Amino acid sequence: MSLLRPLLLDVVPTIQQTAALALGRLANYNDDLAEAVVKGDILPQLVCSLSEQNRFYKKAAAFVLRAVGKHSPQLAQAVVQCGALETLAICLEDFDPGVKEAAAWALGYIARHNSELSQAVVDAGAVPLLVLCIQEPEIALKRIAASTLSDISKHSPELAQTVVDAGAIAHLAQMILNPDAKLKRQVLSALSQIAKHSVDLAELVVEAEIFPVVLTCLKDSDEYVKKNGATLIREIAKHTPELSQFIVNAGGVAAVIDCIGSCRGTVRLPGIMMLGYVAAHSENLSMAVIVSKGIPPLCTCLVEEQEDHIKAAAAWALGQVGRHTPEHARAVAVANVLPTLLSMYMDTHSSEDLQVKTKRALKNILQKCTYLPALEPLLHDAPPNIMKHIVGQFSKVLPHDSKARRLFVTTGGLKKVQEIKAEPGSLLQEYINTINNCFPEEIVRYYSPGYSEILLERVENYQPVL
Repeated sequence: MSLLRPLLLDVVPTIQQTAALALGRLANYNDDLAEAVVKGDILPQLVCSLSEQNRFYKKAAAFVLRAVGKHSPQLAQAVVQCGALETLAICLEDFDPGVKEAAAWALGYIARHNSELSQAVVDAGAVPLLVLCIQEPEIALKRIAASTLSDISKHSPELAQTVVDAGAIAHLAQMILNPDAKLKRQVLSALSQIAKHSVDLAELVVEAEIFPVVLTCLKDSDEYVKKNGATLIREIAKHTPELSQFIVNAGGVAAVIDCIGSCRGTVRLPGIMMLGYVAAHSENLSMAVIVSKGIPPLCTCLVEEQEDHIKAAAAWALGQVGRHTPEHARAVAVANVLPTLLSMYMDTHSSEDLQVKTKRALKNILQKCTYLPALEPLLHDAPPNIMKHIVGQFSKVLPHDSKARRLFVTTGGLKKVQEIKAEPGSLLQEYINTINNCFPEEIVRYYSPGYSEILLERVENYQPVL
């Protein structure tokens, strides 16, 4: 470091550039070396030269600032303190697109850490210039500028609003159909980071007429374009029933369901969550997910995926679909998903989050489910805290359905209920009493544990009349 520093002031320009490049590569390697660049008092020197030197040196200097700033908020703060942001912002107006790109990249790496650093980038006047950069012809510059706008927008509604006020949404929305996959990724990401904060911001993104154009991204060959497209739709759908309804009307639910079916792993996650958000808003929106055949792919994700957090998301989404009415619950139960949810909840290898989500989904669906054939298998495996919901549903349906009562006896349900040990006076005991009152006393006695012993005893003690 101490040997490279004087070379930054060498009379030969190529030596200056090469020294800066070497420092950048060192700082890029890890945070200890980046720390050494800061301690060596090299940054102020770079910042001074940024405004005066030729374009090759500017690119190298911006690379050093980016390499130092990327590691941690503390190192990024050091870059801010030496006055780099204003100079980098001036570089965004440079004649050379490579210099603009290097400056936008450095600003993005600083802004991504937290809202204070992001605000500092905004205060340096970078946002309007970045919006100009996304309108330049060079694809690489468009990508970096969109990525930096995304990094600025992500922290708070206020920062996202600054990006919106600079007119970014319209220009980003026009690029959704750009053939370059890497640019599309950044554009979709930036729109997601704006839309996620509030209803107003989400509505502004929708008003830029991104539907139905954005749905084509869900069929893209690039996995990240798919994922970011689904994320954008999710961030809009989560806010209000009206926005979700708008997406349904544009064909968004069907498109997301196709997308979940055609990919694997984390790419599925935003799509799964989007269906959960849509279904959570209202009975009608949940029915839209059911009618679009959304339940089978969600069940597939629950069974196929290796990662617990993806399974948990699928369980949560199924719970949101099934929690509205008996009709909704039946649609989920018929897909034979309840035993899967139960076994994941009881599996000791499941993560805590997965256990919480599967338990909640089970409760949501069970509390509405009156389709008894789907509940029957659970009677034999469920732990007490789930059992009360299952028995509760039987106690609601059996008093009014003679066919179901007959089936309940022949399938062994009544026998199973007699074996349940419930606390006297508990809710579970009340449910069991309600069920027992639906049957003649001798049938209930017949299926009670120990009844066969009593019968056999009576046989032994019986004195035949000769």
